[in-house]
Amino acid sequence: MYNTERRAEQARLTRARILDAARDLLLADGFFAMTVPLLAQHAGVSPQTVYNAVGGKAEVVKAVYDGLLAGDDDPTPMSQRPGFGAVVEALDAAAYARAYAAWCRRIWDRVGPLLGVILAHGPGGDVVLEEFVTTIDRERRTGNANSLQGLRERGELPGGRSVDELIDVVWTLTSPEVYDRLVRRSGWQPAAYEAWLSVQLEAALTY
Repeated sequence: MYNTERRAEQARLTRARILDAARDLLLADGFFAMTVPLLAQHAGVSPQTVYNAVGGKAEVVKAVYDGLLAGDDDPTPMSQRPGFGAVVEALDAAAYARAYAAWCRRIWDRVGPLLGVILAHGPGGDVVLEEFVTTIDRERRTGNANSLQGLRERGELPGGRSVDELIDVVWTLTSPEVYDRLVRRSGWQPAAYEAWLSVQLEAALTY
């Protein structure tokens, strides 16, 4: 039992070291510059260890993204975390907008810099990057739909507009591209982004 636990802890530490190195490489030089051999060198392991511990480049990038998104290694889904609970439990559009804007700010403060450098030049025809973008877009849209569930159940969504249309709007307003344009590229403070997003979300759900 002892040896099994020790091996499991060693594997966890090795994976964490690889992902830390991958995060640093991605933030410094972007997606296209990071290769598995280079990552292995920076992490002090063999390329095969990278494959065994995490996977190929696609799995490494997604694991780095997921870790930054959550802010920890707790396996609790984002939709079940207290911050998101405040969004779902909001009683009206104004409360929803404030809660969701605060939630998005916290997330993009953690993962926004990574997405900024990864997506700076677009997918560029790279299959791995295209799949990554498709995956996170799909996951975000699912999260956006979940965020509106409370207002929908309480009859607080505006009439005359489909739920899909409202999800489209929320999906667009809360996108990492919008955060990146305002915070990284235009120099907004995160608090200003949060305030702006809150106003836009409330407006989108009340007209």
